[in-house]
Amino acid sequence: MRVLFIGDVVGEPGRRAIKQLVPRLRQQHEVHLVVANGENAAGGAGITGDTAAEMFGAGVDVITTGDHIWDQKEIVQYLPDNPRLLRPLNYPPGAIGHGSILIPLPDAPAAGVVNLQGRVFMASLECPFACAQAEIKRLREKTRILLVDFHAEATSEKIALARFLDGQVSAVIGTHTHVQTADEQIFPGGTAFLCDAGFTGAQESVLGREIEPVIQRFVTQLPQRFKVAKGNVRLNGALIDIDDQTGRARSILRLSAPLPIEVERNQQQNRNGTLGNCFRASPRAKC
Repeated sequence: MRVLFIGDVVGEPGRRAIKQLVPRLRQQHEVHLVVANGENAAGGAGITGDTAAEMFGAGVDVITTGDHIWDQKEIVQYLPDNPRLLRPLNYPPGAIGHGSILIPLPDAPAAGVVNLQGRVFMASLECPFACAQAEIKRLREKTRILLVDFHAEATSEKIALARFLDGQVSAVIGTHTHVQTADEQIFPGGTAFLCDAGFTGAQESVLGREIEPVIQRFVTQLPQRFKVAKGNVRLNGALIDIDDQTGRARSILRLSAPLPIEVERNQQQNRNGTLGNCFRASPRAKC
């Protein structure tokens, strides 16, 4: 079984990358399940029912989120009736929405997806370690194929949770920092790990936002409006190959794929003597 995990989708450029690249990647890599973090999909802050529907329509099976889940007020009405859009599991009891899902797949066993949020340098939610342990125990009674999106700031917290869950889940993929890390690996128990999948959107930016206002904020300490950037749009994430009998990851491949228009632009830059990176993928990490 093959899973495509897509890092934080930022604004319209990120959604455009989803629409143009997900169908191609699904076919090219024979993907059974696509999971994307969509908490920045609506104008770079939060997600709406329309933007979620746009991503589902492009071939995303499950959308995870994080600390920006509540940024768009209308999401409060959308979450309860749409279980494929997750909010972090470790919100206190009584919070609307769903923190995990068991999703049936047409050509593969059902898969479980769990959405968690960290607490280091972030809001003080329920303990993600305890919440994960209880929910994963429940889901493992129904499937061995389990994917965790851990939306967290601190690399130490991400690594610790992944080590804590090693052998209990197929993969733990980190989101939130918008910077793709180069530490993809498979732990001894068979759990694939990547500290951060990066973000999907305009890479010629500061974390998906226009460059100059962010610089001005740091230089002057005055409020600025951070508009979503537009240049060099890429889809960042990871491709995970999983043994569908045991749930153990067999390989994890880090992905960074440009939109077709960006490929053309990079080819032109190469012809002009400028280095252009059209596609980047890590060597396949195997257990």
